[in-house]
Amino acid sequence: MKEGLRVLIAFVVAIAAGAAIAASGNSTLLKAVDFIAPFGGLWVTAIRMTVIPLVVSLLIIGVASAANVKAIGRLGGRTLIVFLLLLTATAAVVVPAGLMLSPLFSHGSGTLPAGAADAARELAAGGQTQTFASWLTSLLPANPVGAAANGAMMPLIFFTLLLALAIAHSSEQSRETLTGFFRALSEAMLTMVRWVILAAPIGVFALVLPLAVSTGGTLAGGIALYVVLYSAACLILTAALCGIAAAAGGISLRRFLRAALPAQLIALSSASSLAALPALFEGAEKGLGLPRRVTGFVLPLAASTFKVGTPLAWTIGAIFVAGFYGVPLHAGAVVTIAFSAVFLSIALPGIPRGAFIMLTPVFLSVGLPVEGVGLLIAVDAIPDAFVTTLNATGYLAATTVVARASVTVADESTTPVLA
Repeated sequence: MKEGLRVLIAFVVAIAAGAAIAASGNSTLLKAVDFIAPFGGLWVTAIRMTVIPLVVSLLIIGVASAANVKAIGRLGGRTLIVFLLLLTATAAVVVPAGLMLSPLFSHGSGTLPAGAADAARELAAGGQTQTFASWLTSLLPANPVGAAANGAMMPLIFFTLLLALAIAHSSEQSRETLTGFFRALSEAMLTMVRWVILAAPIGVFALVLPLAVSTGGTLAGGIALYVVLYSAACLILTAALCGIAAAAGGISLRRFLRAALPAQLIALSSASSLAALPALFEGAEKGLGLPRRVTGFVLPLAASTFKVGTPLAWTIGAIFVAGFYGVPLHAGAVVTIAFSAVFLSIALPGIPRGAFIMLTPVFLSVGLPVEGVGLLIAVDAIPDAFVTTLNATGYLAATTVVARASVTVADESTTPVLA
């Protein structure tokens, strides 16, 4: 049985079992769920422990071992163009769709659910408003090891790129020694990843079962409508990205879906795009046959800078908050929010609720109450899983498009871009 199918079966069984246990209210079964839950967290931790060494080693190999260092600049340029085009296309689709959906939320109850006010106060008290200057300063880590330990992907990627370029400009003997070491490390980490992914059905089941039990019957009214519409929009955009990747990447849709499915299910069940990154490497290289020099460069960069779901999340969230509080939100404000997400998503802090921290000044600029950010945090558990899946699919879609563009350029040039 294919790996993706096994994970999908585990996912469906967990949802069905969780719903049944929630409906029964049986205390023995609920205790069994509490016993199973830690195994899901353990599995995600096992995945996450492979991410940093895998990303660092693959990125260094992709950059430092290039025969022509200028090719890295061309690859980076194409990558950023693809990121920008996909983000802009998402915003362009989300704006009219959001305006059409906005009347559904115009009920203006203004009563916050439990935890929303506390979440808003927490953001305000933290004072963590991200500015361009603070983001630019944060790119260069004072302690790369500390950045890796804290999961600060953007500074870590920036340091790794600088290190890889330094290795590429070193003497031939030093370059061969260091690239040989990191190549061996990447092979070892990919082997470890395969071991962890073998346990994916168990891990996904242990993650999804408690979620299915805890969310049964907890949604109501306008909040339920927001969760359903937001989640459905994420699924639609995910399907659209799969189609774009297949068409622009010159591969069959079935092949792309098969390669993406394990990573999508991991992202959906764990709500962590970083946890899905090892499976994305596996799907890109084994499932799609993409060159490692492309996957090792584009996937880590995407994980740290490319959040294709941000325009959707911010736009639908703002429309929901406006309807919840009965605040008029004009078309110009919706456009402002959507396209702010295009350019601000690259600066999202790599911390929990980082997207909400960036959303706070955007709300203020269009006249929405800051308490609405707390509202979005309070109801974010289910939508976050779907937007994480969308983002993970975006990583693989962008990598596929960049790989096809790189090969096309190589075919048209006397100097190959990729080896």
